Amino acid sequence: MTPQEILQVEHDIVMTLKNIYDPEIPVNIYDLGLIYNIDYNPSGEVTIEMTLTAPNCPMADMLIADVNREVKKVNGVSTVNIMLTFEPPWQRDMMSDEALLELNLL
Repeated sequence: MTPQEILQVEHDIVMTLKNIYDPEIPVNIYDLGLIYNIDYNPSGEVTIEMTLTAPNCPMADMLIADVNREVKKVNGVSTVNIMLTFEPPWQRDMMSDEALLELNLL
């Protein structure tokens, strides 16, 4: 893959994550700050380090399944590995300005 193609796949992954919404908060998981890191390998493997708003989130399994399923649909992605972490713990200041505005917190 060319560097431009790699950048396109990475962009498409981010755009895909911006279309996945937390079921309890009307903001996408990317702008909510739940995605800590995205590592894309040109062989098609993606590792996503993410968190949840709370360790005991009742929708955790559904949200992780959504991320896995949707990112696998991105052209150039063959494998998705999700690493769930709670370090550092999610905090409101991890949200983008767009998320804060959407929730009337800005």
